[in-house]
Amino acid sequence: MWKKSAHSASNGNCVEVAMLEGGHIGVRDSKNQSGAVLVFTPDEWSAFVGGVRGGEFDL
Repeated sequence: MWKKSAHSASNGNCVEVAMLEGGHIGVRDSKNQSGAVLVFTPDEWSAFVGGVRGGEFDL
């Protein structure tokens, strides 16, 4: 099941995330649900989320 963040903008500019088979995590553009899906391993996803929480991507 694909989910959007509760903090997503109402203008539709957001991504959706889903748990996939084998523990992988999928990310897609909510405006193009039949488009490409980025697939991450659990370790890759954990590193990304840790970077976001740690401020690595702050401008």
